[in-house]
Parts: sequence; structure tokens; C-alpha cells
Amino acid sequence: MSAPPSTTPSAPQLSVVVPVYKSTDTLPELVRRVGEALRPGGTTWEVVFVDDSGVDSRSWTVLQELRRQHPEHVRAIRLMRNFGQHNALMCGFHHARGEFVATMDDDLQNPPEELPHLLEAIRTRDDDLVYGTIVEKKKHGWFRNLGSWVLIRFGQLVFQSSIKGSSYRIMRRELVRSILTYNLNFTFIDGLLAWNTQRVSTVPVRHDERAEGRSGYSFMKLLTLAINMFTNFSLIPLQAVSITGMVAAGLGLLLGLYYLVAGLAGWISVSGYASIIVAVLVLGGLQLLSLGVLGEYVGRVHLNINRKPQFVVRTVLGEGEEG
Repeated sequence: MSAPPSTTPSAPQLSVVVPVYKSTDTLPELVRRVGEALRPGGTTWEVVFVDDSGVDSRSWTVLQELRRQHPEHVRAIRLMRNFGQHNALMCGFHHARGEFVATMDDDLQNPPEELPHLLEAIRTRDDDLVYGTIVEKKKHGWFRNLGSWVLIRFGQLVFQSSIKGSSYRIMRRELVRSILTYNLNFTFIDGLLAWNTQRVSTVPVRHDERAEGRSGYSFMKLLTLAINMFTNFSLIPLQAVSITGMVAAGLGLLLGLYYLVAGLAGWISVSGYASIIVAVLVLGGLQLLSLGVLGEYVGRVHLNINRKPQFVVRTVLGEGEEG
């Protein structure tokens, strides 16, 4: 893992970090459209691709050709295996050299033509981070949209913010440097950003149809990401278990007192079996749930202590240009 780069006289004004997962046809068009979008404003730029495709080598073949065609604008990093989008972004941040760093997806659903709007917003505002928020319904399936909705709502709950995060964002270099100090193997970019700044705003952006393939995020993957967010950046699950335990204990105490008084007064005959079975099942379920939540936290501590890598780099194209 390389050290955080410093801005040099030859560094571009804007670095665009793009995690790549089994994409091919969209990558040349992405580079072309980024150049066409930024050229009129005179912005110097680079695209830092991070190939997170694992054993699939098709994307890397395309990236090698793009590097040969655009050596001044394209840099590419290939990871040893699939580490996930957020880990791949952290890798890209280590190699990005720009004064500002943007992130976008590899499927062209984040239109490169919106980059000047994001760049203008962060230059003219006193913000460290600007999200491109979608002004229309996302062009995904309803199940995928549901997963995105769950993730956004969880994020707003955990970070106590009304800002809707997205994968289309732009940051100041100082903010990028600050999040690179975290070497968490379960990484959630928006969580790290929320930990480090409250100067956040949004600009409306377009959301296009997917140009190639299908989303790498299923509903279950988004749900897993939401669980990672909760367990890495919040004590809410532990607090919820504690509150549930106190409520269950209080109800049990009240119910026990009721049965005691009712039995002594002769109002009811306490048979016992049904109530005992119900109590055992309910309390047993709560205990297993509590153990599961605690296990999630303990497991993550264990993996962090044993230094499970955030990412491992196989190859870097443009290594001589690193800061």
C-alpha cells in the first residue's frame, strides 16, 4: 500500500477515481467523455482506474490499451483479487494526485459531462465534499432501488444527516488525505467522509441508463454493506440489543408480578407450561440475536487485529508518476 501522494507541479487539477468490475466497452468512452467535458474549461485531469475484477482479465486488457493511448491522462491499478468497490476506491485515493478528487462508476450511469458542475460547486463553496444527487428516479430494477433506499436511510440514521450520499462525488485533497489514515478492512467511504467533515453539500446530476452489463450490487450485497456501516461506524445495534433486553426484562418482571398477585388472589390458576414455553422461546431468541450482534463486532475486531488487508496491488501502470 503506497503512502498518500502529495500534489506536485505536474499533478493534475482533477483526479477521477473509477473502480472497475468486469467492464470493457464503457471504459474507452468514459475516458473520451471525461476529456471532452473538462477540456473547454482548461482543467488538467487524470483518470485513475482500479481493476477490482479478480481473476477476470478482460478489463485489464482494455486498461492496458487505454494507458498506451493516453499515457498523460490514464493510470491503472490492478488488485490481486476482488476486494469490493469501497476498498478499490481507497486504493485509487492512494494513487490520485489531483487538487480535487472525484469518484464515479464505470458503467456511465454517472455522466462525465456533470464533472464540470461538481468541480465548479466545490471551487465556489466552502465545502470539503460535494455529492452529485440524482434528480430523477434511478434507472435500476425495483429490487436494486429498494436496496439503495435501505442503504441511504441507514446512512442517514447512523450519521444523523439528511444528505443523500452517492457514488458520484468530489472532494478536496485535504479530505482525501484524512481518510487515508484509516486502514479498515471493512471500508465504507461515506462513513469515513462523515467522520472527517461536516462541510458537505449536493448538486443535482443526471443519471443515465447502464451502458453495459448489470449492476455488481444485488439487494443482498447492499444489505450487507448497510450492516457493515452499522457495525463499523455505529453502536446502534448494541444499543438496540441493550434496550430490547431491558424492555424484555421489564415486561417479564411485570408479568411475573401479575401472575403472583393473581395467583394469590385466586383470580387465575397458573398452569405454567404454555407461559414457560413462550417465555423460553422469546428470551432464547433475544439471547441468540444479542450473541449474533456481539459476534459481528468481535469478528471485525479480530480481523482488524490480524490485519486483514484493505487491498493488495498486483500491478500499477503509471507507477513512475506516483507522488
